[in-house]
Amino acid sequence: MTVTTVLAEPNTPALVAEVDALGQRLSMVQERIHRIIFGQQEVVDQALITLLAGGHCLLIGVPGLAKTRLVETLGTVLGLDDKRVQCTPDLMPADIIGSEVLEEGEDGRRSFRFIEGPVFGQLLMADEINRASPRTQSALLQAMQEGRVSVAGRYHPLPRPFHVLATQNPLEQEGTYPLPEAQLDRFLLQIDVTYPDLEAERRMLVATTGVEQEVAAEVMSPDDLLAAQRLVRRIPVGESVLEAILTLVRAGRPDSSDIEEVRRHVAWGPGPRASQALMLAARARAVLDGRLSPSIDDIVALAQPILRHRMALSFAARADGITVGDIIDRLLRPLR
Repeated sequence: MTVTTVLAEPNTPALVAEVDALGQRLSMVQERIHRIIFGQQEVVDQALITLLAGGHCLLIGVPGLAKTRLVETLGTVLGLDDKRVQCTPDLMPADIIGSEVLEEGEDGRRSFRFIEGPVFGQLLMADEINRASPRTQSALLQAMQEGRVSVAGRYHPLPRPFHVLATQNPLEQEGTYPLPEAQLDRFLLQIDVTYPDLEAERRMLVATTGVEQEVAAEVMSPDDLLAAQRLVRRIPVGESVLEAILTLVRAGRPDSSDIEEVRRHVAWGPGPRASQALMLAARARAVLDGRLSPSIDDIVALAQPILRHRMALSFAARADGITVGDIIDRLLRPLR
């Protein structure tokens, strides 16, 4: 069967050389990160995929799994101007976006001056984002989608690249607020951070409890990351991969799905932004692996982190112990 390419240029020698060069650079990035972060290979790869695709990611896990340290390390290794916001219930939107203050000049005239908040950085770490109130959480909606914020009727563009890497505690912990669906949809990936394996935890103990500890070092610059993001969008995608994305996402919508479990258990399914996320993330994963085009395996590997925060189960499904992950596994059967 002939496979056509869509939405990108064919594999020219120049493109092949660029992908190879980027792959070598990314290998250095991974090596530097793994000197600091132990036993989280998949988490690190998914975070890099998010940045290569130009998106934002949500890191979910119990405290103490190096989520915050991972974001700090990414900022250093990629040379990004990183800012941090520690989310608390009393955090206000102006504490993130910034605010206008009234100043009086030497001539006695008064004018407003905008003071930028931490959102005006290239990498914003929203630590424990689900501890902030819904009003404060929504302050990031426009920034994450449009790359700008509006204050007092004026638009203020954010620096490029701009990424939000938020950490979240599991919702069953006290003092947390669930993120609204509109904001969840703006995160390219939801990355579940689990406990490290035995060998990784052993290496971590030895490396982090001595007198000297490894320090992250810059490998790429913001301009390098922007160039990598442009290159990812030029990666050719096969017609079979495109059809797999469309079939997978549309099968997760209860009103149009042919799968009985979806119609019975899913309250609402993924929208078109999920398809866009799969297309970009699959390309980024291929580049990270040194390949010139994505495959069906990339779609299978990325389905869980891209779809699980874009779907909701009915009350009856939750009562029966069914999870979103179970539904996504059912959606993936035809692709495996």
